[in-house]
Amino acid sequence: MKDMQRTGGGGGMQMFGSLPDSFDVTVNANSPIAQKALADGGETIAKQAFDLALLAQGLLKGEALTAFVKRSTELL
Repeated sequence: MKDMQRTGGGGGMQMFGSLPDSFDVTVNANSPIAQKALADGGETIAKQAFDLALLAQGLLKGEALTAFVKRSTELL
């Protein structure tokens, strides 16, 4: 509905712009990266994987993107 409003197809209803964005995340627990994160309490690995998924969808922006790049270079 928010996308329709942005394109002008919302029929004059401006109430959807105030709705928060929400995203569903599904984690494949059989994935090697998920196994590693679960095994050692790898919060950094989990955050990195989550941010990578956001980046792939074009949803990682601003300060979060900067933090992701910094973490990536530190992990290398």
